[in-house]
Amino acid sequence: MKKVIIYSQETCPPCHAEKLWLKENGIEFEERDIRKDDQYLQELIELGAAATPATIIKDEDSEEIILGFDQAKLAQILGI
Repeated sequence: MKKVIIYSQETCPPCHAEKLWLKENGIEFEERDIRKDDQYLQELIELGAAATPATIIKDEDSEEIILGFDQAKLAQILGI
């Protein structure tokens, strides 16, 4: 099973769109709001991201990082 983590913030329309898309496709995810936890902001910076959303998709063998709401890439990695 793939684990999905999305770094987001309240004032980010693409973040809201991605979370809605994930929910509509039945994908569970962990949301990490960078405005509510400084550790999440630091993790985002360490990923090399300068904006939200940034999404990590992990499984046993790999980890993919998607910067921005790239619906096509998310669908490909998640098998939707």
